[in-house]
Amino acid sequence: MSKGVLLVNLGSPDSTDPKDVKKYLGEFLMDPRVIDVPLWARTLLVKGIILNTRPKKSAAAYQKIWWDEGSPLIVISERLQSKVAERISIPAGLAMRYGSMSLKKGLQSLVDQGVQEVLVIPLYPQFAMATTETIDVKVEELKNEFFPALTITSLPAFYNKPEYIEVLSNSISEKLKDIDYEHLLFSYHGVPERHIRKSDISNGNCKMDGKCCFKKGSEQHKFCYRHQCEMTTIYVAKKLGLKNGTYSTSFQSRLGFDPWLQPYTDRTIERMGKEGIKKMAIVTPAFVADCLETLEEIAMEGQEIFHEVGGQEFTTIPCLNDRDDWADILANWIHEWVSVKTAVV
Repeated sequence: MSKGVLLVNLGSPDSTDPKDVKKYLGEFLMDPRVIDVPLWARTLLVKGIILNTRPKKSAAAYQKIWWDEGSPLIVISERLQSKVAERISIPAGLAMRYGSMSLKKGLQSLVDQGVQEVLVIPLYPQFAMATTETIDVKVEELKNEFFPALTITSLPAFYNKPEYIEVLSNSISEKLKDIDYEHLLFSYHGVPERHIRKSDISNGNCKMDGKCCFKKGSEQHKFCYRHQCEMTTIYVAKKLGLKNGTYSTSFQSRLGFDPWLQPYTDRTIERMGKEGIKKMAIVTPAFVADCLETLEEIAMEGQEIFHEVGGQEFTTIPCLNDRDDWADILANWIHEWVSVKTAVV
């Protein structure tokens, strides 16, 4: 059976024009796994309020970080795909969950090359309902409707894979060795607390108190975004030999008034500056490619907050992007999948 791989990331507007941004945001925010409220309420919120106010502001933010080649997320993802393709012997496609580089187009491109079995790789180290799960669900819907003959396998969350921790730690240490810093902040994309509860397969054992995240051997951790973020920080800190008190975890990009995972990144940056931290470094391990959330929200807005409260040096650490060692790891995972599938056949 002919095999292929599809790398999948979040997506991006086609341009910084508010009309393109509005179209993209509409698709993104109407996803029931992103804003998980009844359809009537989601429609009222998104189409009645957000899409009438947010596109211009978001377009201005995109304009700050847009490259000559296009969206940084798209450009970086294409570079990564190219490097991965050079390292493997099967077709490698690229798609986005939202936007014009759709999952349907990505799957179709592989089918057109004779692929019958696809390894889907959601480019998210940690599992979340609004990231990995929505990709898996959409792929399954597309398979049933348009590609019934395809066999689909999805790569699970890889936050705890030693080789991933190794390359993430290397990317951080390469940046830190050239600077003087007092605190390293691990900032992850935020999700509403209810998303954690909805992904809880333990029938309510998750208390959202931060304690169960660190219990060993809990089956619910397989789908607990908060646990996987906390453990990513711990694994990297151990790998880098960071001392207690010199690093911490926070969550960014909250929306609305419901409680989201805490502590919040913007308030953490502000608090640390007020407490006298003068030199801060920040890394964003929920993303593997730099995008609006890392280049504008963290590198620009975060730095502004830090400086306003007395901070002096604010260093942002790039995502893995298209690093050669990251492409090597992805290629190795693909090789392993091909080998296992071939052996089974």
